[in-house]
Amino acid sequence: MAEFKHLLINREDNVAIVTLNRAKQFNTLNHEVWQEIHDAARAVEEMGDIRAVVINAAGDNFSAGLDVNYLSQGSSEHIMKNANWLQSIYTVWEDFPVPVIAAVQGICYGGATEFILACDIRIAAANARIAIPEVRFGLAPDMGGTTRLPKLVGPGQAKRLILACEEIDAEEAKAIGLVEVVVETEKLMERALKMAHKIAGMPPVAVYMGKKGINLAAESSRRAGLLFEGAQSVYCCGTDDMKEAVSAFFEKRKPEFKGR
Repeated sequence: MAEFKHLLINREDNVAIVTLNRAKQFNTLNHEVWQEIHDAARAVEEMGDIRAVVINAAGDNFSAGLDVNYLSQGSSEHIMKNANWLQSIYTVWEDFPVPVIAAVQGICYGGATEFILACDIRIAAANARIAIPEVRFGLAPDMGGTTRLPKLVGPGQAKRLILACEEIDAEEAKAIGLVEVVVETEKLMERALKMAHKIAGMPPVAVYMGKKGINLAAESSRRAGLLFEGAQSVYCCGTDDMKEAVSAFFEKRKPEFKGR
């Protein structure tokens, strides 16, 4: 596995845990950190038999977003040359073959908010404060904020958060659909890992198809979504795991899934 300076990568059984590990710098993001976030996806895949991922952060805060020192060095030419790569950093997690759960505590600003938008499920600690304040610095979100946020919360709420740079707490984030679960701060990782292990215990092919189907439906037509549902159903009905799930149900035992 590649070595990482700003991340920690561990596993608990079939669950990978990717931790932003720059607590003294409020887990801020720059080119070097983004490169590691991108490369971490490959590192997790190489671990083998990972069925869910938890993204979390060390310290009291998930991330204060972009390192302002990096911002001061930016230029239109630099962004033009790196735009596709920058957007791929989070997209690789959105397209990751297994579900990705974000566990968010404290402040989560800007590019960090765009990171969790690319995750499949977001669990927030009660002390979480979320904002996407790029407009305040003369920018608009460019790593998925204007694309993914409206799909979660609707255009009106997305415009409020992006154009007015309003910060919201965990409960409001849940109310508008930006996060799915809110828990007591000290129980954040316990809840995230519990959900990850629950998903990891499901038939892997069915989980894979479920994630792909939802992502497809979010950005395509009803007809295309239904076509995918039919195709994946044909495939899943031929898997050993489907037969094992049915047998275990009738035999009242814990199933053993092989991912095939």
